[in-house]
Amino acid sequence: MAALRALLFNIVYFLWTALIVILGLPVALFGYRAVYGLGRLWARGAFAALKAIVGLDHRFLDMPQPEGPVIYAIKHQSAWDTMAFSALPDRPAYVLKRELTWIPFFGWLLRAAGFIAVDRKAGAAALRRLLRDAERTVAGGRSLLIFPEGTRVQPGERRPYQPGIAALYERLQIPVVPVALNSGLFWGRRSFVKRPGRITVEFLPPIPPGLKRREFMALLEERIESASTRLAAPRSSDRLPGRPD
Repeated sequence: MAALRALLFNIVYFLWTALIVILGLPVALFGYRAVYGLGRLWARGAFAALKAIVGLDHRFLDMPQPEGPVIYAIKHQSAWDTMAFSALPDRPAYVLKRELTWIPFFGWLLRAAGFIAVDRKAGAAALRRLLRDAERTVAGGRSLLIFPEGTRVQPGERRPYQPGIAALYERLQIPVVPVALNSGLFWGRRSFVKRPGRITVEFLPPIPPGLKRREFMALLEERIESASTRLAAPRSSDRLPGRPD
């Protein structure tokens, strides 16, 4: 049954995504706020399908209301993560791999949303361009969103945090909000089956600007990893009643 529910969800999800992309092409003419609004509609539809078909819900703990731009540094375990943060009130610009912007139509919407594309093969040149684009974005009053590990990592595993987050912290001199989650327990990195339950996203205390690079990186990783480990512990409250695995 779990595989059948996953198949049904995937069909609904891809049809819904195709409809949103088609609607989004003319919307892109009205700027990133309009595109972001459409993205929120897409995420709400996908989450409704997840809950109705799979039995997978989610909750946000301590979502901030920042008074100015911040950098959201988010644990990355699942494709679910890329949808979830469209709910943030300050419409952050995602930092994402350049290849996503090559996807026909969908990639155009990513660019129209003002997201920052990074060529991960370009080395130092990519980092310089990231910093220029980030400065321009923050100067316009927008926050940034980055997955500091650079890729999805299964719960319980660790990968080095990439230098891009440290460079952004030093250059922009704005707070960094660490974010922990446990989405990989329910929607795995390479798993077709989605498990019922409730994903928890926890926003952690902001890290103020001004720390040394090594101190900042150690603090960021400790906060995100320790909280994500805690969220991965089995808890009956993260199960939805009446829906077996």
